[in-house]
Amino acid sequence: MEVDLIFQIAAVGITVAVIYQLLVRAGREDQAMLISIMGLIVVMTMVISQIKNLFDTVKMLFDL
Repeated sequence: MEVDLIFQIAAVGITVAVIYQLLVRAGREDQAMLISIMGLIVVMTMVISQIKNLFDTVKMLFDL
């Protein structure tokens, strides 16, 4: 796993946390929840692509 992926996930997390706090303090809790869900979806797509690479590597390693 590359260190860049960890930094990207951390950057998404920090950005989502800041936007979430701003929206909550502005009284827009529903939009804040949508932002947190969108952040989760972005991070999950990043992780899923890495899991796909892992499965492809295992498949190639064992000649499946």
